[in-house]
Amino acid sequence: MPPQPLQDSVVTPPPSANALADATQATASAASAASAELRRSSAPHAPASALEPLKVPVFRMLWLTWVAANTCMWMNDVASAWLMTTLTSSPVLVALVQTASTLPVFLLGLPSGALADILDRRRYFMATQFWVAGVALALCLAVLAGGLNAWTLLALTFANGIGLAMRWPVFAAIVPELVDRHQLPAALALNGVAMNASRIIGPLLAGAIIASAGSAWVFVLNALLSVIAGLTIMRWQRAPTPQPLGRERLTSAMRVGFVFVRESPPMRAVLWRIAVFFLHATALLALLPLVARGLQGGGAGTFTLLLASMGAGAIASASFLPRLRQKMSMDQLVLRGTAAQALATAVMAGAPNVYVAVPAMVIGGAAWLTTANSLTVSAQLALPNWVRARGMSIYQMSIMGATAGGAALWGQVASLSSVHASMGLAAASGVLVMLLVQRLVPGRHGAEDLSPALAHSFRLPQAEQAPATGLRLVTTIEYFIHPAQAAQFHAVMQDSRRARLRAGALSWELQHDIEDPSRYVERIVDESWIEHLRRFERITASDVALRDRRFAFHIGEGPPQVARYVVEGD
Repeated sequence: MPPQPLQDSVVTPPPSANALADATQATASAASAASAELRRSSAPHAPASALEPLKVPVFRMLWLTWVAANTCMWMNDVASAWLMTTLTSSPVLVALVQTASTLPVFLLGLPSGALADILDRRRYFMATQFWVAGVALALCLAVLAGGLNAWTLLALTFANGIGLAMRWPVFAAIVPELVDRHQLPAALALNGVAMNASRIIGPLLAGAIIASAGSAWVFVLNALLSVIAGLTIMRWQRAPTPQPLGRERLTSAMRVGFVFVRESPPMRAVLWRIAVFFLHATALLALLPLVARGLQGGGAGTFTLLLASMGAGAIASASFLPRLRQKMSMDQLVLRGTAAQALATAVMAGAPNVYVAVPAMVIGGAAWLTTANSLTVSAQLALPNWVRARGMSIYQMSIMGATAGGAALWGQVASLSSVHASMGLAAASGVLVMLLVQRLVPGRHGAEDLSPALAHSFRLPQAEQAPATGLRLVTTIEYFIHPAQAAQFHAVMQDSRRARLRAGALSWELQHDIEDPSRYVERIVDESWIEHLRRFERITASDVALRDRRFAFHIGEGPPQVARYVVEGD
């Protein structure tokens, strides 16, 4: 059965359609307010100082909560790993503690990002934190009751990892809502400081408690801090975003998030760079225990000192990042950060003692945060608010995947040669591969204005009777183009293809009339009428500019003709 046309002329919609249009425009207005500062393309601001975002009360409250939550995470990891050694002598079960805590990121990264985008972010953030608190309480009670065995510990560690995997994307997505655009790099740098500070504080605090009172009290403190963090999140008053079209289905939201990243040149550039950086930089951390053992007088204390030095370097680097961002572009920061990280890795490969190793680890920590922060800022600026959590979850999955792959790769190289040779090769290849990626995958950072634009630029499509749920919708747009401008039109339409697919379309194609060479038809397929309307909710200032570029080629009488059809049978 052929597609059935929907009326495309201007009609007076019934009251329900008017209400839908008003609510949809209200949604766009709310999204615009949430990201206006992030996407503003007006006069540039002076870069924020390293601590300026902490002057924003809501950011300060949630940042301190994030520090406490991550400190709990590190305390839990250290205590669980140590507790496992008291429950079993199996190296496999001891190693599985780390697997159980990180595997949920791979399994749930994209679903958690999708949930953070389609649910209320405040409530979702609060729910994930109370999930972590609940697991911490269960683990605490199991330890105090003496009923814990190795497999129960692994199960609870995996459950805790689920909470962490669900929590990270929503926090990454809400940071741009809390600060102005010019404060965003400093705010993300402070997040890096929070991670590195908690990486130092958590293990030290856990180690001190284990030594003085036993592992059980680490879990008691972890549970207490987790509950306090959840109660603190409840104090955050976030205006709910209207959803006139209802919530997206989870599977559809995941598909759209993946397609958006795939069709976004800036995000692809960021993912290539972050994956290459962590694939090589992880050699330093993966082989650090062996390096620490090989230093003069090396042991567990030396390993802890080197980790603390790396964390201190990362924290210190946050203070001079604003000046570096003034002087260098993102790609320059990434390349020089990669080079500094490679230098630290090379020095550690040949370090004879801690006097050489500690400064190298400080440099490595500073380079680590500088590079990761630069790429995180670029990722945030490449994502509109409606898909930010999904995009950042894919970003995090790229980091975790590259880290896991790099650890396995450089560990295997070390087993075939030596630890020093493996680290030297990682250092040299890291810089060379990053140079190659920057040449082959150019970054278009800041090239698009992704602020919402529906309320003042597009008229929401109407139908006298909404099509039945589950029927695909086909939209055709007819253009007449002068043959001499066909090549330029094709180039613009490739940008249109990416924009349509990123906004949620199932498929796109450009048809050329063989009888009339000036006639082109753009054909877009949506999953349903509701998903078609969602694309209008997601229209950005960049989409408006792209529409104007398309229409500039049209030479027909009147604007390009639009028709919409429902597919009632295949």
